[in-house]
Amino acid sequence: MIDYEKRAMIEAEDKYTFRQSSQISSQTGLIGYLRADMDTDGNGFFSSWNDYRKDLKTDEFKQEFDEVINSLREEGDILHNRKDLAYYCYTNPQSKMPTEQDYYGVRVDTDKYTYLLRLNPNKGEYNLYCYCYVKDWLNGHMKDAAKGIRFINSHYKELFRIPDGGKIKIHLAWNEDQVRTCRYIDDYHVEVGDNLYHICEFAERMEQNGHTYEPVRTELPEQCYSILPGSGEIIVVKRNEKGYYNSHIPAASKEQAREIVDEYNGKLGVTRAQEEAMRTGSMFGFHVPGADPKNYDKDGKPLPPKDRGDAR
Repeated sequence: MIDYEKRAMIEAEDKYTFRQSSQISSQTGLIGYLRADMDTDGNGFFSSWNDYRKDLKTDEFKQEFDEVINSLREEGDILHNRKDLAYYCYTNPQSKMPTEQDYYGVRVDTDKYTYLLRLNPNKGEYNLYCYCYVKDWLNGHMKDAAKGIRFINSHYKELFRIPDGGKIKIHLAWNEDQVRTCRYIDDYHVEVGDNLYHICEFAERMEQNGHTYEPVRTELPEQCYSILPGSGEIIVVKRNEKGYYNSHIPAASKEQAREIVDEYNGKLGVTRAQEEAMRTGSMFGFHVPGADPKNYDKDGKPLPPKDRGDAR
């Protein structure tokens, strides 16, 4: 019997259960993927396999993969039938992917391989996509990608970073905006939408064409309340918008204003770190490091660089 470890996937792993570019697929050691549905009654298992790297699909891998899938299809396990699959999904909410679709993620690790399962418990859908990777290749790529994607100007000055899979908004010279998803390739290359660039090449092209670009801070709320420095007025700040809106909420003192802002933001689920990032972005632009909530502690105080990363 094959030994393996099974757990809910984390958000950083979710994107590897969808089709990748050839560059990322090669770097992560994608062997191929299995797609399956469990038929109308939920008890079938109609599957098809799609190759990516035939040279990695060794006899050792094929034997192990069959054993893993057959084990997961045993009675009571997640692939036994759609009822058991749905039971796993709905009793393990930590495996829910943050998408509009009803997707759940499970990671299975053996000694050499990683199997990333994207599950959908609904009738009439493909209930399983299983992407198969060389474990060390995938882990190495994800470790590097966790550093984020650098965006620089043509003089190599770093402007901002976004997480792998994050988005930027490109403001074109003719006053049109485009939002593009970006993927980490290595420290000097990035995929912007469907195009691969050296990070300096991207900066040069943007400057030559008169375009500008900034991060789309998806880790920030759509709007929040804050306090205007100096006057102590309660203001409303909106994500990716410069400036602020007057809330017209009266406060007798800065202390009372702080209590009101904390109450209102609490109802919105907005943290102090997010509030400070939003206020900074509204003043100086959402491309600056101060517009990223990970650069603040839980009380909204700026963190020294070595401590940054956990405030969210």
